[in-house]
Amino acid sequence: MIRYLTERLLAVTVVLFLVCLFTFVIFFVLSPDPAVQICGKTCTPERIDQIRANLGLDEPFTTQFFGFLGGLFLGRTYGEGAGAIECATPCLGYSFQSSQSVWDMVLTRLPVSVSVAVGAAVLWLLSGVAAGLVSAFKRGTWLDRTAMVAALSGISIPNYVLALVLQYVLVVQLQWLPFPQPVPLSESPGRWFLAYLMPWMVLAFAYASMYARLTRANVIETLGENFVRTARAKGLAPRLLVRRHALRPALTPVITLFGMDFAGLLGGALITETVFGLNGVGKMAADAIAKNDQPVIMAVTLLAAFFVIIGNVIVDLAYAGLDPRVRVRAA
Repeated sequence: MIRYLTERLLAVTVVLFLVCLFTFVIFFVLSPDPAVQICGKTCTPERIDQIRANLGLDEPFTTQFFGFLGGLFLGRTYGEGAGAIECATPCLGYSFQSSQSVWDMVLTRLPVSVSVAVGAAVLWLLSGVAAGLVSAFKRGTWLDRTAMVAALSGISIPNYVLALVLQYVLVVQLQWLPFPQPVPLSESPGRWFLAYLMPWMVLAFAYASMYARLTRANVIETLGENFVRTARAKGLAPRLLVRRHALRPALTPVITLFGMDFAGLLGGALITETVFGLNGVGKMAADAIAKNDQPVIMAVTLLAAFFVIIGNVIVDLAYAGLDPRVRVRAA
């Protein structure tokens, strides 16, 4: 198991390095000159050269890249002399639009995205898996058909449409919920819950639909396996049969998918945050894309990749815990 974990961590290090390299190439080498964007329309060539020098854009590619990489772990200094700016660890640079530290911007927005992701994940995992299990064990009944129609609706309806409908019904017409305004959990748990309830419902509806269909298909397939038939023929009670032999292999792919989806959401739910006006990482990314704010776009890309890769490792470890065959291969 230790060898397996070591190999996974080494692979993660290589993947993170490659993500940093490709992201840096895309946003700082292939993109338009950042110095021109910072300088604006009324600018002189001398001023552009000065900005390039301050940002280190006039240096060779390897110097720029390893300067960026070193800034993540050691911090870095932009410019020289009296005008030098210290960027603390981890340094992700400064926004071209607001001149704020990108890392500070991420730290400010991340709690909102984490609140959205955690609440939605709990909702969609519980409701999606429960609906899938009920649908599989009541196959062919009205419960099965109802759950699958609801799942199909969840997959078919775009997030922004459902968000607008919920806002109109629950906020404007019925006035059961306030319009989502981020409230820290430590300040008021009740207001925090009400503020994020609609975003959770919107995200959970779409994801739960996929999980319900996946769970149903996996459980039905597993119940038809030979080892399940053998256990049933030996007289094992239906409840024990399901718990010991059917659920584990049926839910393992669901756990894999959950790890990827949850990790991806931590990097920001772009559409949902934008529709509800939540200042999370997703909305920050949308604003940065509209303004071509390269340091912010790059930071969000790296953050999302980091969460997905770490989520992948956690899923692999959970997989090894659930499936003994993985542990045997890793030994």
